[in-house]
Amino acid sequence: MPSESRLLAGARLAVTTFTTVPVRAGRIDRPVAGTAMALAPAVGALLGALLAGVLLLSGAFAPPLVAAGVTVGAAALLTRGLHLDGLADTVDALGSYRRGAAALEIMKKPDVGPFGVVALVVVLLVQAAALADLAGRSWPACVAAVVTATATGRFGVAVACRRGVPAARPAGLGALVAGTVGPVALAVGAVAVALLAVPAVPGRPWQGPLAVVAALAVAALLLTHVVRRLGGITGDVLGATVEVVTTLVYLGLVLSG
Repeated sequence: MPSESRLLAGARLAVTTFTTVPVRAGRIDRPVAGTAMALAPAVGALLGALLAGVLLLSGAFAPPLVAAGVTVGAAALLTRGLHLDGLADTVDALGSYRRGAAALEIMKKPDVGPFGVVALVVVLLVQAAALADLAGRSWPACVAAVVTATATGRFGVAVACRRGVPAARPAGLGALVAGTVGPVALAVGAVAVALLAVPAVPGRPWQGPLAVVAALAVAALLLTHVVRRLGGITGDVLGATVEVVTTLVYLGLVLSG
């Protein structure tokens, strides 16, 4: 099949995986899944631009913290809350101190345990507080920051799907995408999110890229731990990666020295 068809199918899969945009699903296989995961940062950048618009528009009529809360809610709505659900399930599994199949069984339960609840509260609070701070900055810096954080969160998924990282289950999203992203796509994605981050902190062009690198480094360490505990990645782990990386980038962008 021509490479254009694979690219188009991958773009469709990326959009349907990371947003609620009603795009018709096309061909789905591991090569297409690899393309979709490689394109995840691009989808994140577009989503981030939309969320920045929500933040700026609502900030024109409401206090910064209210605008930030609306933006966090919009982010959950535009992603069906799947990443937040994955975060809660992953933290519950890790908090159980169980391994392998026993931990995976906890992730499949529909309820949310205390560890998951705390993780959700902390992540949402940090994101809202950071967005409230960003709402007070110039609109170019605000847009750059939100786009950077959202794109880097999705780039974290590409990192989690790099070659050599196994799937925890023989079926499911994790099995479809695990090990499908090659080094070239990772290198291009890393450069892209770092460049997006340069204008995110006015007067400190180094702080944005540093926040990106630090967030991805922490995510890589967490991924190593998750693979050791669970045996590989799952769809929930990918969702947790999105939220953890996004939150850490926001935090890094609003810290001041």
